[in-house]
Amino acid sequence: MASAPEEPTRPSLRPPDEAALVRESWKVFQIMAEFVEGFERLSSIRPSVSIFGSARTPPDHPYYRLAETIARQLSDAGFAVVSGGGPGIMEAANKGAFAGKSASVGLNITLPHEQLANEYQDVSLNFRHFFTRKVMFVKYASAYVVLPGGFGTLDELAEILTLVQTGKSQRIPIILVHAPFWRGLLDWIRATMVAERTIAPEDLDLIQVVDRPEEVVDAIFSHYESRGFEPSAAEREMLMYL
Repeated sequence: MASAPEEPTRPSLRPPDEAALVRESWKVFQIMAEFVEGFERLSSIRPSVSIFGSARTPPDHPYYRLAETIARQLSDAGFAVVSGGGPGIMEAANKGAFAGKSASVGLNITLPHEQLANEYQDVSLNFRHFFTRKVMFVKYASAYVVLPGGFGTLDELAEILTLVQTGKSQRIPIILVHAPFWRGLLDWIRATMVAERTIAPEDLDLIQVVDRPEEVVDAIFSHYESRGFEPSAAEREMLMYL
C-alpha cells in the first residue's frame, strides 16, 4: 500500500536582522527630507509643466530640438518647466526653459548610469528615491508633455494616466508629442486593452497627441481657459493623498 504524501512544511519565520531593520527605519527620515524639500521649493513655482523623454537623445537629434522649442515656448508663455534634470530630452527641456522667461526646474535622481545633471537648471533638487520624485512631478503640474522615450518615460506616462483615471489626481492635459512614435502604442491600447475591457474607451480621452510646439501650448491654454490654473479646494484636498 502506497504511503500518503507528506504534508509540505511551512517555512519558519526567521528572526529579523536587527541591523538591517534599523537601517530601513532610518531611511524613513531620508524619505521625509526629500518630500519636505520638494514641497518647500516647488509649491510656489506655478503654473508648471512636466516634460518627459529619453535620456539618450543626442543634442543634434530632431527630438532634442523639438523638446527645446516646446520648453522655450512654454517658458515664454509663463509656465515653469520641470524635467528629470538629466541629459537628452530632459536637458533639452531645461535648456529651452532656461532661455525663456520662466523657471527651469530639474528633479535629479541618483542612478548607477545615465543620470548626470544638466547645466540649465534655475532650481535643482536631488532625489535618491523614485517614488518621492514622482510625487513632485505630479503634485504641482498643470500639464504633462511626453516626448519619445524609453521605459522611464512610459513609467511616468502610466503613472499620471493611472492617477487621473482613478481620481487620485486632478484632470490635467496629458500630451504625447510626435504621433508616429506613439502610434503603435495607441493602436495596441485600442485593439487590446479597450477590446479586452481592461480600460474603458473613454480612458483614451485622457490623452492628446500633437506634433508641433505651438499645439502643445494651445492644448494647455484650451484646457484651462474656463477655470484658471489654480486647483480648486477639492483638487487640493485630492492632491494631499497622492
